[in-house]
Amino acid sequence: MTTLGTPRLMAAWQRQLNRISAQLDKALPWGSGRRSLWAALISLVLAVLATLVWLAGRYEASQVQAELERDTADAVSDLRSSLSRQVQALQALQSGHFASATWQPEALALLRDNRDWLRVEWRDKTWQLQAFADSPLRAPAFERISRNEVLNEASQACQRARRLNGPAYSSTYFLPQSDGLGIEVMELCLPVTQNGEWVGSTVVTYSLQELLTERLGRTFGRKNELSFVEPDGTRLAIAGAQRRERRVFTSQQLVDLPGNTLLLRMDGRRGEPDLFPNVLTALVTGMSIALITVMVLLTKDARRRLKAERDLADALAFRKAMEDSLVTGLRARDLQGRITYVNPAFCQMVGWEAEALIGQNAPMPYWPPEMVDEYQQRQAIRMAGNASPREGFESVFMRQDGTRFPVLIIEAPLISVQGEQTGWMGAVIDISEQRRIEELSRASQDRLQATARLATVGEMASLLSHELNQPLAAIASYANGSLNLLKDPQAEPQTLDDVHMALRRIAEQAERAGRVINSVHDFVRRRDQAREAVQPQALLDAIAPLVNLQARKLQVRVHMRVDARLPAVWCDRTMVEQVLLNLARNGMQAMDSPHCRDRVLVLQVQLAAPGQEHAGVAFSVTDLGAGIAPDVAAQLFNPFFTTKPEGMGLGLSLCRTVVEQHGGQLEFAPHKPVGTVFRFTLPAAGSQTTHTA
Repeated sequence: MTTLGTPRLMAAWQRQLNRISAQLDKALPWGSGRRSLWAALISLVLAVLATLVWLAGRYEASQVQAELERDTADAVSDLRSSLSRQVQALQALQSGHFASATWQPEALALLRDNRDWLRVEWRDKTWQLQAFADSPLRAPAFERISRNEVLNEASQACQRARRLNGPAYSSTYFLPQSDGLGIEVMELCLPVTQNGEWVGSTVVTYSLQELLTERLGRTFGRKNELSFVEPDGTRLAIAGAQRRERRVFTSQQLVDLPGNTLLLRMDGRRGEPDLFPNVLTALVTGMSIALITVMVLLTKDARRRLKAERDLADALAFRKAMEDSLVTGLRARDLQGRITYVNPAFCQMVGWEAEALIGQNAPMPYWPPEMVDEYQQRQAIRMAGNASPREGFESVFMRQDGTRFPVLIIEAPLISVQGEQTGWMGAVIDISEQRRIEELSRASQDRLQATARLATVGEMASLLSHELNQPLAAIASYANGSLNLLKDPQAEPQTLDDVHMALRRIAEQAERAGRVINSVHDFVRRRDQAREAVQPQALLDAIAPLVNLQARKLQVRVHMRVDARLPAVWCDRTMVEQVLLNLARNGMQAMDSPHCRDRVLVLQVQLAAPGQEHAGVAFSVTDLGAGIAPDVAAQLFNPFFTTKPEGMGLGLSLCRTVVEQHGGQLEFAPHKPVGTVFRFTLPAAGSQTTHTA
């Protein structure tokens, strides 16, 4: 019934589901109510399918159980037949004369043929043991315990046998063995009669374990587990296959024996039916999976459609919000030049509504009348595809009130989903504000240039006034010395030589003043100064006369230390000489104090990195003055900051600027135990030339 009814039921359910689904699609929109109906429908279908699968599984289980019960009944029948044949064999043993010489060998032969026999005994009517034989296939059964201690069950069986005048079986009992274990045994008593008179009994001791193994194990033990059990479920003996899985198929049958009843239990080797126990369950399960798959796919498809609709709505809303927030005008035209779309920014830009612009072709209402011909030619070139895409061009549009304004137009091909060009999309940017800002920027730049020229003039004047002080002071010193020599009436002849030397120095300082003016002029204009390769010794020799002149005045000893084989430096000679001279004079003035006893000025030149010829040349000027206070050091290089009453505060600032223009850095540090050292580095001529090339 189940096999025939399941396909029809499934088909009926499928038709019903199709009708319900069609009605739901027509009647309900996709919402909470439709989702609830879908959930109820799916739950109902799942319940029906689960019921069908469960019924198919139960049907398979019933088939397995019925098969197991048939096997159990067959096993009971086989066991009874086997025991009957054994009784017949015992009766054949009793048919001969009861003599130990002949009975013993025949009993042993029977024991060899029946492994489930443990012992065969011949007892007379007084229950005295006349002869016995133990199974030669195993150790004697009554080796550990005396036979007389367990004769009660055999005696009762023989009494029942006399009453029944046939074989009788005793109840089972536990027989300990010499190996520390034990076995369940059962006694069979067969009365011996001669000439119709009872003369004794033949007693056979059975092993229940061997009885199961020998009589049923080979036939039924391959698929099942056999056991003799008590009514409470206690197992007396087990035989057959033993599996560790949970056994759900069990059958029990009573083995009715004369004088005793055994309970035979058979456990099926197979566990609970698998997912596909047979063709019926497999078919139902397959159809269920197919139906559920279809429903899942339909549900996913509905969800995808709903998600696509929501995404499309979100995309449209996003596009609308983006178009409304744009300040750039968007205009779409087809291949014939007709306007197909404009955004609100474009409408606000030209002052026309979208309905008035869509569908318009040349001439456009926002074209100035005087430029219509030019714009029509430009549009014809664009529509013909001769203009480069995404190339912006400037134009002039006209608002509805007639005002003109400049725009920047950038157009690109409008490509459809199929990859075909359907028109042009243009971005229109109002650049009126940009033009106004550009005009303001040009005016501001003109004003800044004028201000910069005035500042440059002021900076040049400050530099000239500072840098010319030194050569002019030297000229004045040489001139005063010459006048003093000429006024001396007792002047010796060599005095004229001194005057000539002073005049030459005056000429040199005048030439130096001219070079200072040119260097400062170039420095202010930030142009590249005329640089050359100069030996460090030549720089010190150039400033030595002026340094020595002031040193004698301030009673300062000057030491010039120049390392041997120094490379030439690449510099503006005049500006670097001014830096060295300025640092030397500052050092000597720092020691012009009554508290300074050792007035020594050290000018030292050495490699910036020993062992590397092209690393640069380091210049240092060291004095033994009082040092620089922390508050002064913080603003020492600031322009117009000075600690001298007659100073201008531009010397160190200009020195640092000159050094930085040469790629170096002017630094100072305390000199131990007293004094200050100023250092800077100039590039070597070889490395600078290579770098410049």
